[in-house]
Amino acid sequence: MNKLQKVSTMQRTSKVSNILILLKQALLGEEQNFTSGSINRAIFLLSVPMMLEMLMESLFAVVDIYFVGKLNNNDAIATVGLTESVLTLVYSLAIGLSMGATAMVARRIGENNREAARIAGMQAIYVGIGASILISIFGLIFARDILILMGADEGIIRTGLSYTRWMFGGNVTIMLLFLINAIFRGAGNASLAMRSLWLANGLNIILDPIFILGLGPIPEFGVEGAAIATNIGRGLGVVYQVYHLVKGKGQIQLSRSTLPVRWDVIRRLLNVSIGGTAQFLIASASWVFLMRIMATFGSEALAGYTIAIRVIIFAILPAWGMANAAATLVGQNLGAEQPDRAEKSVWKTAFYTMIFLGFVTLVFFTMAKEIISFFSTDALVIQNGIQCLRIVSLGYIFYAYGMVITQSFNGAGDTRTPTVLNLFGFWMFQIPLAYVLAKMLDVGPVGVYGAISIAESTLAVVSIFLFRRGRWKCVKV
Repeated sequence: MNKLQKVSTMQRTSKVSNILILLKQALLGEEQNFTSGSINRAIFLLSVPMMLEMLMESLFAVVDIYFVGKLNNNDAIATVGLTESVLTLVYSLAIGLSMGATAMVARRIGENNREAARIAGMQAIYVGIGASILISIFGLIFARDILILMGADEGIIRTGLSYTRWMFGGNVTIMLLFLINAIFRGAGNASLAMRSLWLANGLNIILDPIFILGLGPIPEFGVEGAAIATNIGRGLGVVYQVYHLVKGKGQIQLSRSTLPVRWDVIRRLLNVSIGGTAQFLIASASWVFLMRIMATFGSEALAGYTIAIRVIIFAILPAWGMANAAATLVGQNLGAEQPDRAEKSVWKTAFYTMIFLGFVTLVFFTMAKEIISFFSTDALVIQNGIQCLRIVSLGYIFYAYGMVITQSFNGAGDTRTPTVLNLFGFWMFQIPLAYVLAKMLDVGPVGVYGAISIAESTLAVVSIFLFRRGRWKCVKV
């Protein structure tokens, strides 16, 4: 080996060593200020734990529907689909509050004001608990009416009413898990958020077969068991989060000084969060209407659609991890008065996300049958699942830029722009298009799948145009 080859080998070894060091730092984690240094390094340190966090969330969604599928009951799968489509409204509220919390905490961290960051985090928790109590009461009382409104027949109601009640009654675990993780991310500690979700969903995955199918002294609860497992797993995840908020040594450690209710902070938080909640409510409500349209095509079509959407989420959520990284970078850099660095971070993150989802598209197109067949043996269910998976994934490359830019608007505190985009993109375009294609032109379920891909892609293109105008750089939080 000559001298040049030795130098080249040493350089490669050094690069691998540096990557391993960064990977270890990303996984172990600590709260950081990302307003200086390499942008690629910042994206890596934030994206790796956030992608792994979202990967576990998506893995849970797939495992959950897998064990429900083992009941060989299409009504059980349909119940999960109908309930989850309505629960996305709850997720929307949780995500909206989370965006407000991330934006405020990240901005205060960028300003080096730790006490204000801690106070903002505590007020966000108060708002989340209050909202979840109201949702629990409503869901427990009107569970049957919710399923009827979604088009469920008596078979689905008989099979899944208890599942729906459990999921609405225990929504506080969902609310706080999302919200406290958003606080961790805003403070730059994506690793702690990752560990919280891994614990919650890891327990959920272990408990799923025990409660759904029965094991030892625990009877078979059927689809209701999936809800029981979810509440236990996520509840313990919240306990883990609270422990680190109280006993931890990070920048957002809560103490007696942060406990008083601060209505001025809550007002600012709600001002930012309302836009974020509205944009996700608009998007989530559109999924409710799409599910309502799908319900008219029977349990098999609905089950295939439900399975495919879970698989799609499996791929999309890790990409959302990168989008969340962009939101943190935007918030902290705007707080440090570095808007150009914030914008550069967004474009780089979007490019890396596009590469990831481009690869996923190839996998879905070549292996759609094998993937859907893993969850069901029903020919009609498999057929609908394959069609949905392939058609929706056609827009993945556009989704990559759309989701990163949307989260970047939110990270800047500009929740109004994505809200308006979602209103026009989903309610005035996607839903009418899905109805026209599926029902009026008699295309069937394929019309719904096509409407999703077309609308999401169009929304991404418009988002890019508005982001380049740069008005988000001037938003005050």
